[in-house]
Amino acid sequence: MSFTIARLLSITSFLVGVLGFPDMAQPSLDLEHRTAAAPPDNKLKQSTATLCPAQLTGTVNQIINQAGLGRSRWGILIQTQAPVPANRKTLVTRNAQTLLIPASSNKLLTTAAALQQLGAGYTIRTSVYGAPAQVNLNVLRVIGRGDPSLTPVQLKALAQQLKQRGVSRVEMLVGNDMYFRGAIINPNWDPDDTLAGYGAAINSLIVNQNSVGLTLFPQQVGQPLRVQWDDPSDASQWRISNRSTTVGAQSSEFLDVVRDRTASVIYIEGQLRAGSASEPVAASVRDPASNFLFKFRTALSGSGIAVSKTLLTTFPPFPSESELASIQSPPLSVLIKETNQESNNLYAEVLLKTLGATRSPSSSNATASGITAVRDSLAALGVNPNGIRQTDGSGLAGNNQVTAEALAQTLQAMAAGANAQVYRDSLPVAGVSGTLKDRFRNTPAQGRVAAKTGTISGVVALAGYASPANHPPLVFSLIVNDSSVSASRVRSAIDAIVLQLMRLRNC
Repeated sequence: MSFTIARLLSITSFLVGVLGFPDMAQPSLDLEHRTAAAPPDNKLKQSTATLCPAQLTGTVNQIINQAGLGRSRWGILIQTQAPVPANRKTLVTRNAQTLLIPASSNKLLTTAAALQQLGAGYTIRTSVYGAPAQVNLNVLRVIGRGDPSLTPVQLKALAQQLKQRGVSRVEMLVGNDMYFRGAIINPNWDPDDTLAGYGAAINSLIVNQNSVGLTLFPQQVGQPLRVQWDDPSDASQWRISNRSTTVGAQSSEFLDVVRDRTASVIYIEGQLRAGSASEPVAASVRDPASNFLFKFRTALSGSGIAVSKTLLTTFPPFPSESELASIQSPPLSVLIKETNQESNNLYAEVLLKTLGATRSPSSSNATASGITAVRDSLAALGVNPNGIRQTDGSGLAGNNQVTAEALAQTLQAMAAGANAQVYRDSLPVAGVSGTLKDRFRNTPAQGRVAAKTGTISGVVALAGYASPANHPPLVFSLIVNDSSVSASRVRSAIDAIVLQLMRLRNC
C-alpha cells in the first residue's frame, strides 16, 4: 500500500508542547494541527512597544520578507470591527479581493450561513418508525437526518425507548439513508483523504462520525505501538495491520492511519517516542449506512430486542407506521462549536448538506444546494458573492476559493448580528481552546484572539477577531497559498503578524 506525503501526520511539535492544531482529537478532521508553529523567537515578534496603525503595513511586509515568503500568494485584510461598512477602517490590505484556497477557514462561511438560516437552537432528529402497540414488529424503520454527534450511547437510548414500549423482536431492521441526496463523498476530495477519519463520507445515517477510532500507546523501544479500540464492537469488523514502532527520545514522531480501499483492514504506520502521550487516530468506514445498522442492531440486541435481518431502503414510513422513538442532536450552537473549535470536517459537511436539504428538499444534490444556500445567505449579509467559490463545506477540497475580503465581511456581518456571541464562541481562542489551544500561549494574544485556523498542502490561513488592549477591536483575514516553505514556517509568520495587532494603539 502506498502513502502520500499529504497523509503523513507529523506530530513532533505536538508532543514537545507547540501544538497548533489538534484536529485528530476527533475523527474526521484535517491535518493542520500536526505542523504547529513554534512560539515567536525573533526581536520583531517579541517587541512589546506600541505600534501606530499607520506603521502596521510596513511591519507586516517586514515579517513576510524576513520569513522568505514574499513570493507566496498572500491575501490580507485587517480592519477595525464595526457594524456599518463605512465605519470600518482598513489598516492593512494585500490582494484582499484575490480568490485563494482557504483550507479550513472555509468553515467560517458554512457555520455563519447555518446560524443565519437554521438558528442557534436548531437540532437534527433521528427517528425510529414501526407499527404502534406491537411487541413483535415486522419492520422497524430508522430514518437518519445526518446527526453528526450520534454514538452507540445515543443508539442505546433509542433502543431503550423501544424496549419501554414493549418491543421485544424485529423481523426486519430497515435503514433509510436518503435525507441527504447525492454523493456521500465529495468528488473534489483527494481519494487518499477519504481513507482517513478526517475524510469520512457524509450520509444521513452517521455513527461515530463514520470512523473507526483508535488510540495508540507507545511501549518499550523497538516494540509496536499498542492499539486500543475506542468502540470495542469495531474489533469484530476490522483487522489491524500494525507496522508502527516505539522509538527513543531523540527520534522524530509521525503517524499514518488509513483503511484499505476494498478490504476491512486498517493500516497503522509511524512511530512514537517511549514515554510520550498516547495518540487518538481514526480511519473512515467504507459503508457508513451499513455500519450504522450494525451498531443499531447491536444496541437493540443489548437491550433485549432481537433482530432477524437488516436492509437499506429509500422508502419512507408506511401510513401504518408511527414514530416509536427519537433522539435530538445538541443544538446548532454546540454543533458549530465542534465544527470550528476542532475543525471537524464531517460536522461542517453535515451543516452544508442540512442547509441544502432544508432549502431544496427535492434536490438531487444536497451539497450543491447547500453551497447555493451559503452563497445566498452571506450575500444577504453584505458579503460579496464573487468572493466565494465553495465546492465543499469544510475546506478539505483544494479547489475551494475565497477572498480575504469575503472572510472579513463574513466575520464583520456575524459580529453585528443577533448570533454574534454564539458565532464568536464557536471559534478557537488563542492559547485557550480548540485548534489554537497551544498557539500564542504566554503572549499578549492569549485570550484576546478568536480565529479559525486552516491548513492543507500549500495553504495556511487564519481569520477571526482580535481585541488589542489599547486599540478598538479588529477583524483580520490572512491566507497564504503557493508557499515553498514548511507550513510551520508560514504559520510562524502569520502568528507574528497577529502579535503585531496586540501592540496597536490609536496614534
